[in-house]
Amino acid sequence: MLLSTLKGRGQFQKVDVTLQDGREYIGTVVNADLRSDIAIVKIEAKTPLPAVKLGSSSKLRPGDWVVAVGCPLTLQNTVTAGIVSCVDRKSSDLGLGGMRREYLQTDCAINEGNSGGPLINLDGEVVGINIMKLLNADGLSFAVPIDSAVKIIEHFKKNGRVVRPWLGLKMLDLNDMIIAQLKERDASFPDVSKGVLVPMVTPGSPADRAGFRPGDVVIEFDGKPVGSVKEIINIMGDKIGVPLKVLVKRANNKFVTLTVVPEEANPAH
Repeated sequence: MLLSTLKGRGQFQKVDVTLQDGREYIGTVVNADLRSDIAIVKIEAKTPLPAVKLGSSSKLRPGDWVVAVGCPLTLQNTVTAGIVSCVDRKSSDLGLGGMRREYLQTDCAINEGNSGGPLINLDGEVVGINIMKLLNADGLSFAVPIDSAVKIIEHFKKNGRVVRPWLGLKMLDLNDMIIAQLKERDASFPDVSKGVLVPMVTPGSPADRAGFRPGDVVIEFDGKPVGSVKEIINIMGDKIGVPLKVLVKRANNKFVTLTVVPEEANPAH
């Protein structure tokens, strides 16, 4: 459930819930994460409640057909269809600061009232949670991947909140074209076929204390080969205060092993 529907409700304790068949309940917000704009709401019912199966957003590919369900502009039970335009639209691409996030981009018609509604694949499985659209633009709608929402639920169950490790690194996925361009600019750039480039290190951060330098290419993280920022995030999970070994390759092909201890992120990071 999206927190945009909870605003103005004090400490997010109670919300009104109306089902498609018209039944109304008072829901209790059992947990909420403001930074991801997602909450879990519990309702008590004497009869079974309808439920939908969760799918896997990681299986989506650009061009896949999806359906958005919601109540845009108070029009109940509205369905719009479209395709997946991008499976990993980064928050930075949308000019959103703060924590790194990734969204599903679709061309389904999304309007005010769609927030919190499901994005469904052709098998009837939820693959995302519709969250926003770009103003004054057609066919640019965004959803939280259901895999990300499931991880948030797992954090709630394990820790009672979402735990986000922070290293203090700006990271960039490398591909053949970017590597070739960097080698052209600087012949000392390390010989790599994949990895994660570190263009910036935050002063005083865990990464800074560990000895990371701008220009490092992360080859292995916690003993596992990595080729994307997403892989590093998945490996970190909710590890806070746990020393992690990181193998980096520097200019002139120098290998260095660093030990970084992630801290818990706060809104300032």
